[in-house]
Amino acid sequence: MYKFADNQIKFSDFGQPIGMKMNPNNRWVKKAELIPWKEIELRYAKLFENRKGNVAKPLRLALGACIIQAEYGYSDEETALQIQENAYLQYFCGFSEYKDELPFDPSLMVYFRKRLTAEILGEINELIITKEQKKDNDHDNDPPNNNGTLIVDATCAPSQIKYPQDTELLNEARENTEKMIDDLHKQENSKRPRTYRKKARKQYLSIARKKKKTAKEIRKSIKKQLCYLNRNLQIIHKYQEQGLLLSPKQENRLNTIKMLYEQQKYMYDNHTHKVENRIISLSQPYLRPIVRGKAKAAVEFGAKLDISVSNGFVRLEKQSFEAYNEATVLMDVIERYKERTGSYPVRVLADKIYRNRDNIAWCKLHGIRLSGPALGRPRKGEVINKKEEYRDNCDRVEVERDFSLAKRKCGLGQIVTRLRETTQHAIALSIVVLNLRKVLCAFFQLLWSWYADLRKYEKWAFIQ
Repeated sequence: MYKFADNQIKFSDFGQPIGMKMNPNNRWVKKAELIPWKEIELRYAKLFENRKGNVAKPLRLALGACIIQAEYGYSDEETALQIQENAYLQYFCGFSEYKDELPFDPSLMVYFRKRLTAEILGEINELIITKEQKKDNDHDNDPPNNNGTLIVDATCAPSQIKYPQDTELLNEARENTEKMIDDLHKQENSKRPRTYRKKARKQYLSIARKKKKTAKEIRKSIKKQLCYLNRNLQIIHKYQEQGLLLSPKQENRLNTIKMLYEQQKYMYDNHTHKVENRIISLSQPYLRPIVRGKAKAAVEFGAKLDISVSNGFVRLEKQSFEAYNEATVLMDVIERYKERTGSYPVRVLADKIYRNRDNIAWCKLHGIRLSGPALGRPRKGEVINKKEEYRDNCDRVEVERDFSLAKRKCGLGQIVTRLRETTQHAIALSIVVLNLRKVLCAFFQLLWSWYADLRKYEKWAFIQ
């Protein structure tokens, strides 16, 4: 059940603590003014179809708490405590006055993340951008001239998981199945089946404690763990045939373990390290290895995403846990740009991977210049515009700065959520926080320039 809050409070209406004078130019006060709370609340209220039950927390508190957490990287408990102790954060979250009490139970942060899905956060991001952009919307439906620059790039948002190794994954799966066997055995009065768990643990530690492992030793250890795991799966299957049941959580984990066993068995039998939809974490089976080829880490484990930058604002164009080719996204990104602005961009700045023949031909058809050299060998007598190429490379650096800022300051550098939907929420929220930081930075730059001009005028007036 959801009830709409009162009208959005102004800073002058906020009940300040006795003896404290709050600054109206504080960053959280200004950030609250950037967000169209009323429009977002209308979208948020539609999630609550039931008109009975406990009243849900207001949208401003839910979204505000998520933004604060993404901004500082707090845990759920620390986020609630920081809001309790800070009057500015309470104003940002929509409180009418300062209250020295816990604003909500920290466990509610999980529900906030589930309700504010990636689609809703995308709409919120668009509302913030639309509010800040000052552009003329009175244009034709199909203007003849292209306008603007669009920058496109992809990256990976790595999740906080242990580096996946085949022996460790199989050992974890074996220990999970042993726990399932124990739970199933408690449901009947029969002799406990033999699982060789002590022997299997000892053999796993013999390879795990070695600093340098040969390929032959690793393969031998994988074979042993596969045998133990297969034996446990057969025991569980016999229990289930007798009508014994596992909990829903254990059933989901068992399905993941079966898939892991099939993948590891296939790779062992075929002497390969590649398999489709490879599982790298039992607790997060939706994660996939993303090959990026970077110097720091050739392979990252998390979600892959594409963003676009236009007029300084960032939009999340696509995110997926599967590795996809970025070139397949470019046409859709440009079409969405046309829906927003009414015209195609003059130029698109993108990496070399986006420059395939289909994309180049499509851009040429719509009068768009896709940055980068032509495919194939240079033509005889071809003159390269080095000035234009240099300008494109300099302008494309903006998207790299956005990635750097999002990963260092907005929570995109390491995703700590554990569920698929909350992971998607964290990625989308980092883009929202990134745009808020940009708008806020522009405001303080304007404020500082006004202050500098005022000081110059005062100095000139004093001299006169």
